[in-house]
Amino acid sequence: MQVKIRLTRMGSKKKPFYRVVAASSDCPRDGRFLEILGYYDPTKDPEVLKIEEDRLKDWLSKGAQLSETVGSLIKKRGLASSQSKAA
Repeated sequence: MQVKIRLTRMGSKKKPFYRVVAASSDCPRDGRFLEILGYYDPTKDPEVLKIEEDRLKDWLSKGAQLSETVGSLIKKRGLASSQSKAA
């Protein structure tokens, strides 16, 4: 089972809100997940990204892979850039 750190969509129509979750790569986008690591709200004027960095580093140390979107968000915010290996 490969674990991916990715976004899952929440919110209503035309008002997206995303959770950053650790999920199995087999599960659908809005399906089962292992843990909620934070959230991302692109509708706010300065976009809001809150991530529990200690939990993120823990999942990355266990071999989890970042999705392209989460990797770019983390890189843009400069949170855990040294461990963002989204190969």
